Amino acid sequence: MDCRDKILSERYFDVITNFPLEILEDGIYDLCYINIDNLYYVVYVSENNIRNVSEYVFDYKAVPKLYGLMQEDVINQGYDPNNLIVSGITQVQREPLNLTGRGVVICIIDTGIDYMDEVFRDSEGNSRILAIWDQTIQSGTPPRGFYYGTEFTRDEINGALQAEDPYSVVPSRDENGHGSAMAGVAAGSRVANGISYLGAAPDADIVVVKLKQAKQFLREFYMIPPGVPAYEETDIMLGVQYADSFAEQFRRPVVICLGLGTNYGDHAGSAPLPSYLDYIASKRSRAVVVCGGNEGNAGHHFQGYLEPKRSGGTSENVPVEIRVADNVEGFLLELWGNVPDLFTISVRSPGGETIPPVRLGIQNSITYGFVYERTKITIAGNLVEPASGEEVVVVRVVRPTPGIWTFQVEAVGDSHNGTFHMWLPITQFMNAPVQFLEASPYITLTEPAMAKDVVSVSTYNAANNSFYIDSGRGFTRIGTINPDFAAPGVNVSTIRGRESGSSLASAITAGAVAQFMQWAVVEGNNSIVASREIKNYFIRGASRNYDTTYPNREWGYGRLNVAGTFDALIGV
Repeated sequence: MDCRDKILSERYFDVITNFPLEILEDGIYDLCYINIDNLYYVVYVSENNIRNVSEYVFDYKAVPKLYGLMQEDVINQGYDPNNLIVSGITQVQREPLNLTGRGVVICIIDTGIDYMDEVFRDSEGNSRILAIWDQTIQSGTPPRGFYYGTEFTRDEINGALQAEDPYSVVPSRDENGHGSAMAGVAAGSRVANGISYLGAAPDADIVVVKLKQAKQFLREFYMIPPGVPAYEETDIMLGVQYADSFAEQFRRPVVICLGLGTNYGDHAGSAPLPSYLDYIASKRSRAVVVCGGNEGNAGHHFQGYLEPKRSGGTSENVPVEIRVADNVEGFLLELWGNVPDLFTISVRSPGGETIPPVRLGIQNSITYGFVYERTKITIAGNLVEPASGEEVVVVRVVRPTPGIWTFQVEAVGDSHNGTFHMWLPITQFMNAPVQFLEASPYITLTEPAMAKDVVSVSTYNAANNSFYIDSGRGFTRIGTINPDFAAPGVNVSTIRGRESGSSLASAITAGAVAQFMQWAVVEGNNSIVASREIKNYFIRGASRNYDTTYPNREWGYGRLNVAGTFDALIGV
């Protein structure tokens, strides 16, 4: 079995690690791996080499997180440029700056692209798509250095556009449509039959990674409902590496846009994907734009506090109540603490059955069944999670009884910091509602929007300057300031109609960043600029209200305003 087959096989488990793998190249282990910039290795190892397959999923850092699309509704209405106007984008597209993304590459890592749509062609009818890496098609040649999927070049795409049957030449499609909508908002342009459409950076070139769906064993572990798109952290990281290669290959600035998110992780940017994005964002002529998710009003975050125990007193505890609707197949619950606190967790079912306080060691798990209920609960702990250094407890609840579940959190010994956080999965990863009764709308940005050096954006409604109720809110779990600013994401004109969701806010921002990259790198005004500098330029130019204190958890430092950024540069 070659490496491609191992990558795709359900009998090979995907692992993320950061230690050198040469020590495993002795023929004992049945595996293959891909090196990601000498920072991480994505390893595909046979299930026969995993000592306890059932516990594989509790090696927390090594197991790929699953990410979902940050989209909401679609309304079939015509084109409206207001979201671009209020963001200062159309103003700098015109004279004297003429910033249209010329010479910049925007990479969309998502569900693919409808390369046939005129919005992705230039004035001569040629494709503006430099390349598509379709991870789902195995019949062609993968990109150099990668083992799976098929790469389609601009020449091949142009050939397909001239063919009688384009999909016989380039069979890549966007069945979902989300990636095409993102690409259109960021970099689309079209004039046909009297109907105009304009993206933020209509002259930028486009690179697309069509992500493959997560393996079935991971979908089953995370209990993802059938038919719901779910993408592996490993595939996204490899997509980012592929996108980054275009900066070297074509010597052009690259803007990477992610309209994906998850509630798995420490919400402080320590997991492999956000950490890798920070590495990319630190490079010159690169920028990474990430959406903040749609979890602000979902009831999926709880923040608790344990008062320090007084000498001779009893242990403090906090009851955390979760309402579970009918017919819920299951859910994962994560608890994150802070050094040096130690926690136990006990469980009470709606029927009154209990699991006593569970204190786990360095890294192990235990599974409980109930006498009068069909629910099965596995509690896994990692006292020092390697990426963050904090304690994490993962509770996997299968076939939960409808009603109120109580998870009692208690400190072991004295509590010092006392604060802990719990998160439920993103909304689309559950087949019926599961919510905290006393949820907090804050620290609800989805990962990887908690990364330090990426441009992370929340979402607002440009029609009335109101904050989008579903938008994720900051800050991070450790108090660092994210989001950087808010961008329009409500009733945004896409090639499918008007859409809402934080992914559209990230697409508008990615186009705006491409405009700035044209001015800075392509036109030579600041050729060494990187993501961390760009976001600070944008912060200085953001629109702010006089009666609001900044930064804050909703707006960050204000609202996206590219024209304001250039005003700040000249001291207006």
